[in-house]
Amino acid sequence: MAAEGQNHNHDALTNLTRFLHYLWPKDRPDLKKRLALALVMVVFSKIIVLLMPFAYKGIIDHMVPDTKSGLSVALALTLAYAGSRFGGVLFDNLRNAIFEAVGQNAAKALAIELFKHLHVLPLSFHLERRTGSLTRIIERGTKSIDSMLYYLIFNIGPTIIELIATCAIFVFSGWGWGMVGATLAMIIIYILFTRLITERRVALRRHWNEYDQQAGQYALDSLLNYETVKYFNAEALETERYSKVATKLSNATVKVETSLAFLNIGQSLITNLLMAGAMGFTVWGWRYNRFTAGDVVLINSLLLQLFRPLDFLGTVYRQVRQGLTDMAAVFQLIDTKAAIADHKNAPDLQIKKGTVQFQHVEFDYHSDRPILKDIDFTIPAGQSLAIVGSSGAGKSTIVRLLYRFYDVTGGRITIDGQDIRDITQHSLRQALGMVPQDIVLFNDTIGYNIRYGRPDASLKAVKQAARGASIADFIESLPQGYETTVGERGLKLSGGEKQRIAIARTLLKNPPILLFDEATSALDSQSETDIQATLNKIAEQRTTIIIAHRLSTITHADQIIVLDKGHIIERGNHQSLLKHNGLYAAMWQKQSLAKA
Repeated sequence: MAAEGQNHNHDALTNLTRFLHYLWPKDRPDLKKRLALALVMVVFSKIIVLLMPFAYKGIIDHMVPDTKSGLSVALALTLAYAGSRFGGVLFDNLRNAIFEAVGQNAAKALAIELFKHLHVLPLSFHLERRTGSLTRIIERGTKSIDSMLYYLIFNIGPTIIELIATCAIFVFSGWGWGMVGATLAMIIIYILFTRLITERRVALRRHWNEYDQQAGQYALDSLLNYETVKYFNAEALETERYSKVATKLSNATVKVETSLAFLNIGQSLITNLLMAGAMGFTVWGWRYNRFTAGDVVLINSLLLQLFRPLDFLGTVYRQVRQGLTDMAAVFQLIDTKAAIADHKNAPDLQIKKGTVQFQHVEFDYHSDRPILKDIDFTIPAGQSLAIVGSSGAGKSTIVRLLYRFYDVTGGRITIDGQDIRDITQHSLRQALGMVPQDIVLFNDTIGYNIRYGRPDASLKAVKQAARGASIADFIESLPQGYETTVGERGLKLSGGEKQRIAIARTLLKNPPILLFDEATSALDSQSETDIQATLNKIAEQRTTIIIAHRLSTITHADQIIVLDKGHIIERGNHQSLLKHNGLYAAMWQKQSLAKA
């Protein structure tokens, strides 16, 4: 256990040290100056805070009856005391204002780096992780890191400085080493008590975070699937599901808040015992002319100031610990290696014609469960290939491999003779255009979603793409036209409208190679016919791969391959496959009868 604790502390220190370069960015000398100035403000603030009790002591000691000089000094010290109190507030707030840009920039830089890295990680990573959990890590990481830095730099550090200075004052002002020992002993007891209770509260807080995350995830899932809930009349089921985790969250909240009350009571008892002892000792010394009346005020003020930041020690400890935990989670994500990485100095894909080849491709997600076996085909430039087969045959996997979401485990994939593992992923995906089965739009405007295919495109080009996808008339009939928002995942639009926007997006990108992944399977017959005509039109003169469920949509394809359990069992065009009277012919007959 001790070794485990040492490793945890070492990792925490490593992560904290690693974060320092975000606070001290090499390319931002202005932020370096801000941080240095903020630290200077901390020192000034502490000096003023330590001088205030002496001004208070002087006021009391000079309040001697019938003494004009004493009155003058007391008034002057009163002004000095008021000025020092204002100075302490002034320097604290200047420090906060100066440091804010430094802390926010550090948190922002870390969040941006993490966000960028998450988009580099493979598809398998995102399929295994809940999106809600990742967003919470980003959110909690940036917020808690910012507060942790604040406490470390402006609470713990200054408190240590003040403790050392207070102990020195006790020695040189006549209270002696006994007072120093008593103060240090009480602070150690205070810290140990706070740590003990806070450790318990951290465990309670961990459960609270789990339930809070579950509640958020349940709410997100339920609201995103609002229509499904309605289809199955499952409002009561969803409410019961959410109620269970909400009850756990409520009970955890009660425990967290109750433990906080116990912590505050214990801390107050320890601090007041020390205050009472110190002031009693000073009053005793005053009785024997060892101390003045002002000394009673002085020691009271010094201890009050010392314990004021310690009153928040539980919060500070928890925030720093939580910050270190969240920082570790962020760095763990950043350190997650991308399974698919470009070779060093990999060249860009050079498209000459757009010929796509799968050469004896093998692939498995797990070694004991092969998905594709000896997949071999060539799509000459400008021609189309349709892939059909039962669910789970490996059709969509072929698209994922072409996009290089995964690397093949055997064979190779080439475009114009270039192995896609040897070129940059950016240039590869720039050459591909995808119209998927499940169209997901960003919760933004129609124009934004079309322009996603080419962010720098002009409005004229966007409108031209919309016309090519036969959606321009619909968009222009809307009151806000291209500025119309589409809602979460495009829920404000019909399936056909979303499909056409996706086609317009791909048209705007204007790639030489197109992929249609069952692009019309979710549409009604009329919409399918209309959109299929549009797809056929934009596929002209482009190398095209079509994953099809409805065979009526691929009768025009130059070649068709039939997958079954990862193997190509038939290949040819529509007519030749019907004559072959195999699986394709059986599928065609079944669909024709169903349509009749």
